[in-house]
Amino acid sequence: MGELFGLNAEYVMLVCFACIIVLFIFLLIVSIRLSSLRKRYTKMINGSSAENMEQLLMDMQNAINEQKAESVKASANITTIRQLMMKMTSNIGIRRYNAFNEGGSDLSFTLAMLNEEQDGVILTGIHSREQMYVYAKPIQKGQSTYTLSPEEKEAITQTLKQS
Repeated sequence: MGELFGLNAEYVMLVCFACIIVLFIFLLIVSIRLSSLRKRYTKMINGSSAENMEQLLMDMQNAINEQKAESVKASANITTIRQLMMKMTSNIGIRRYNAFNEGGSDLSFTLAMLNEEQDGVILTGIHSREQMYVYAKPIQKGQSTYTLSPEEKEAITQTLKQS
């Protein structure tokens, strides 16, 4: 046969044919990978257009904005609840004692019921053999306009320790 550039034409044709087969196999591999990538891309955007991805991002941003608004409302509600809880009677102190030295047991008591601001009431029950007396005294800022007994002051002190 003929020679081309000093080479046998049959060898040149075999080399070209081998290169074509290698390139065809390479094209097949790239085509399969591209198909796989296209399927994953389509699955990711949940459709075949970029508008679906844009709508998805807009929906996510709207959901985030709604969550932020709800978070602000929840924080405001928590602040209101904390303020209300400070006014609730949450600290209670009790002191039992024997009001008279004539015997008997500790049947008299003083009960202090105060909130976080030390406002509330003190109930004192004095028990004797014949009868029992119950007194109520208002408390503001840990003080009363009425004279407090040592037992009542001690009950208030117990509520201060709970705060």
